[in-house]
Amino acid sequence: SLTRVAGYRCLSLLPPAKRCSSRVQLLVAAPSSQLMAGPLLLPLIAHGWLAAPRAPPLPAMCSRRGGAAVMVDAFVLDRLREMRKVHDELGAQLEDPAVQANVEEMLRVSRERSKLDSTVEALAEWESLEQRLEEGKELFNEEDAELREMARAEIREVEEAMEALDGRLKLLLLPTDPNDDKNVMFEIRAGTGGDEAAIWANDLLSLYSRYAQSQGWQSRVVSASDSDAGGVRDATLEIKGESVYSKLKFEAGVHRVQRVPATETQGRVHTSTATVAIMPEVDEVAVEIKPGDIEMHAARSGGAGGQNVNKVETAIDLTHKPTGIRLFVTQERSQLKNKELALQMLRAKLYQMQVEEQQAAVASQRKMQVGTGSRSEKIRTYNYKDSRCTDHRLGSNFALDGVLTGQIEPIIQQCIALDEQERLKELGLDQ
Repeated sequence: SLTRVAGYRCLSLLPPAKRCSSRVQLLVAAPSSQLMAGPLLLPLIAHGWLAAPRAPPLPAMCSRRGGAAVMVDAFVLDRLREMRKVHDELGAQLEDPAVQANVEEMLRVSRERSKLDSTVEALAEWESLEQRLEEGKELFNEEDAELREMARAEIREVEEAMEALDGRLKLLLLPTDPNDDKNVMFEIRAGTGGDEAAIWANDLLSLYSRYAQSQGWQSRVVSASDSDAGGVRDATLEIKGESVYSKLKFEAGVHRVQRVPATETQGRVHTSTATVAIMPEVDEVAVEIKPGDIEMHAARSGGAGGQNVNKVETAIDLTHKPTGIRLFVTQERSQLKNKELALQMLRAKLYQMQVEEQQAAVASQRKMQVGTGSRSEKIRTYNYKDSRCTDHRLGSNFALDGVLTGQIEPIIQQCIALDEQERLKELGLDQ
């Protein structure tokens, strides 16, 4: 049982040093300042009957999360060091005269190496923190009380830095999507809802054009089919810029709107949909198109325009026989450029179909279904009555007014974070 001496709680009794001795040593749970203030205890300490309290234990040498100690897994560090080795090898290739003589190869190697820069920097930061931690441990073993307190503060600071860096290191292990840096063909199609669906598709076209502008990207409409009610039945945007696909791939799916249409006379709320498909641009090597699979005709563009319109056949009407994909391209002023653009759009569509088939073959339980361009997945609802935009993957609501003006960056960033969490879970690194 616990015993109290002069008001101090005794934690345990130690056996006497010698059998013939009748003394016992008491371990007292009290700070040294309180111990010295207890005059009744000083004689006990002087005679060795009472043990003075030991110094507080050294803090755990690792980062903490939720009160539990967490260190970066050895597997994570090994993989990061392998990536650093690849980074060094790519750097050596840049010094190779044969690589320097080939501009395309040099650019490719430079891009691959730059992708690993952040990994190498983060690993160097972690190793620096490890060294500081070891120095702090050595300093804590000093007898000087002031030095020990300095070491304690240093260790606490290093632990906090390690905790912040721990998550970053794990994210760096996630495989990157090879399409993330590519430009996209952004396709919007009116779904259920008749004329209102076409108007809604046109609203989405405006929304994403504004978002592209806010990101510093270049966008242009390369194909569109107008609706009699003033909207668009389908439209395709070409969006170019830095890491376009890495963000817009989260927008693929069904976008549902609930509002009172302008044509509604009785004030009833209608539900309409539009589907979005995101197709990364691909080169001729990635997708092979056989000449016999294409049926292509020149046509007159029609509509208002310059001298060529309605007089010269500059438009291209292209059909891909195996898939039934048909494209009517009138954006450019020359037939040759419209042909090139039509083939570019066809390659993007065929590549996206390949991606969908591959991902459908792998049964995944992930919510995001990133990159599938699934047109059956309802990802977002825009409710005009409540001025609310709901993202069903996140289970979160956002202000509708801001979303409609292209302010969707917060939604996309949350989607990216959720996707990263789910991929970490698949790798067993979510702890």
